[in-house]
Amino acid sequence: MATADLFLHPVRMRILQALFDADPLTTSQLRDRLPDIAPATMYRHIAVLADGGVLEVVEEKRVRGTVERSYRVREEHVVIDPAARAAMTREDHLRAFTTFAASLMADFHRYLAHEDANPTSDGVVYRQAAVWLTEEEFAVMIEEIESAVIARIGNARGDDRIRHVISLVAVPDQPRTEPRPDPGPDAGAERMSD
Repeated sequence: MATADLFLHPVRMRILQALFDADPLTTSQLRDRLPDIAPATMYRHIAVLADGGVLEVVEEKRVRGTVERSYRVREEHVVIDPAARAAMTREDHLRAFTTFAASLMADFHRYLAHEDANPTSDGVVYRQAAVWLTEEEFAVMIEEIESAVIARIGNARGDDRIRHVISLVAVPDQPRTEPRPDPGPDAGAERMSD
């Protein structure tokens, strides 16, 4: 598991998103997918992710006197350590969410930059809904959503399959408050008679 600092940078997050559930890619291939990132910046952040154990080199080959490496994400290291997450401040969370949102914006912009992009026919979905849930119901819902996505992560690449990036954000409308003490069976009757 990695620390939050590894992921709290928009370029590193975009590199990871480009590599999620993808075949290993070289730096050159990553630059093709993320052309707005300067080469020196790309190399620097790939090195940070590799040194942090988040990326692993799966192949090295000599190309014109240099070594070209192919990278893939080490799935077990793309989760922020629970202790590090618990130690994050509100400012850290704001920074993490801003980085996450910025990477979503960059992905959407990259998609729309394709001449043949058609959000309606391509099935682009961005929706928001509000639901009232107990803590247990919320945990079950998140587990159901994650299970639905995880069950499809292993799908083999095929001619009829298109890679989709699925993002999940769940934000409470307000912070949790301490449970109120049980007022007893007669309290409701008194309120009803007022």
